Amino acid sequence: MKEKVAMKLYDLFKLNGKVALVTGGGRGIGKFIATGFAEAGADLILTSRKMTNLEATAQALSHEYGVKVVPIACDMAKEDQIEAMIRTALETFPRIDILVNNAGATWGSPTLDFPLEKWDQLFNVNVRGVWILTQKVAKLMKAQGGGNIINISSIMGFRGSDELLHPAVPYNSTKAAINLLTMNLAVKLAPYKIRVNAIAPGFFRTDMMGYVEKPEFKAAYDLIKGAIPLGRIGDRDDMKGVAVFLASDASAYMTGHVLVNDGGQIAK
Repeated sequence: MKEKVAMKLYDLFKLNGKVALVTGGGRGIGKFIATGFAEAGADLILTSRKMTNLEATAQALSHEYGVKVVPIACDMAKEDQIEAMIRTALETFPRIDILVNNAGATWGSPTLDFPLEKWDQLFNVNVRGVWILTQKVAKLMKAQGGGNIINISSIMGFRGSDELLHPAVPYNSTKAAINLLTMNLAVKLAPYKIRVNAIAPGFFRTDMMGYVEKPEFKAAYDLIKGAIPLGRIGDRDDMKGVAVFLASDASAYMTGHVLVNDGGQIAK
């Protein structure tokens, strides 16, 4: 067998010439990941339901890193909007090399009173929408000779959660589904040179988790910090490097892996 030509370490992490689609890319973890990709040289397609954050993020990343960034509004619970978003993206870019399924939803209510319509809504966004987009983009990747898919899961996909800390009973199940979908697709798409991995974040400083830093949620915030061995909430730089690693040739032999990024919380 002919030995593969070794790449220099720095080059392994470059994303120059790649096009990455990041859902939920206007803020929070999606914005962290998009920033890392832009720093590594990738052009970007950013989507979310609202254009305000998308446009601001797109303008900032394009200006700072000199990459092309296209913001497109898309509700991941609606298949027609997903299809329209892909068509719009392909009008600017000839291919999609990296897909990050980051868009997600959560909604809190006491477990015994949790409404069925909200249960369905969370599964529609967090699982059904991920599958619809992944299937469509994977077809493009197969035709172009390969690609890279990164799903954003959660440490809640491995465990139950305290009612005070996280009163959103279906959320954990949606993320457990994403973990298994990641492994299953990694096997099924490997013949097409499509890698599929996931990141399972712990608690990060995002708009979605911002409520726990309000004074009225001090008990929940103290509970969160006390459960993290590193003693702090994750921030932008804690996510950028992990995402670029999975998107780049630095992880070329990895597929089907759920990479936990949580300050040690799962290990405790």
